[in-house]
Amino acid sequence: MISPLHDRSQNKPAKPRGWLRATIVGGMALAFVGAAVGFIAFLSQLRGVEIAPARNADGIVVLTGGSSRVSDAMELLAGGYGKRLLISGVHPASAPSDISRSLPDNQSSLLGCCVDLDRSAVNTRSNAAETRRWVHDRGFKSLIVVTSNYHMPRAIVELSHAMPDVTLIPFSVVGDRWREEPWWTSSTTLRLLLSEYAKFVAAEVRVRLEDFGIDLMPETSDQLSPAPRRPATAQVN
Repeated sequence: MISPLHDRSQNKPAKPRGWLRATIVGGMALAFVGAAVGFIAFLSQLRGVEIAPARNADGIVVLTGGSSRVSDAMELLAGGYGKRLLISGVHPASAPSDISRSLPDNQSSLLGCCVDLDRSAVNTRSNAAETRRWVHDRGFKSLIVVTSNYHMPRAIVELSHAMPDVTLIPFSVVGDRWREEPWWTSSTTLRLLLSEYAKFVAAEVRVRLEDFGIDLMPETSDQLSPAPRRPATAQVN
């Protein structure tokens, strides 16, 4: 026969295990709630319609990767919202003629006088590094940023961190899919937003740590080196 004392000794480890389980479950619940609140805050930053910039700027930068971004940026340039346009993230094999074919005739003529092509950037962080070179080389103090609405929060985080001395004016491009159906009814759009939210949070954490002197992903020497100076009348390159 097992004594009552022996039974109590066997039950003692159950309490610490139960406390640990409750702590883990509670922490996961808090993390989930925090992520949900953060996602809602992220969504609140996304514009559902395109709104013309409130003011002109020295330059315009468009980050490639979404439909109609370049054409919208060219339209802003044609409208006199900026002196020059940087198209950042152009495929190395793309030529100015490839871009020209997708533009109206009145915009194509601007490629030869007022547009620069950046073929080095491969992600949003390198977009910011190349844009910094371009802006500082030309002495610009204000910049209209053109990218998709879902990408704009992360783009502003990266660009403002790279160029804290430059005024950024967002111009969010709203895609057809976003206009035609609510994002929560499309699994594809929902996955895109969740992925972009995760990247946005990662960028926020990285730049905040860098502000405290903790650099988890230092820039390469190529990103840190100054850009070669271009003449003010440089053609598309």
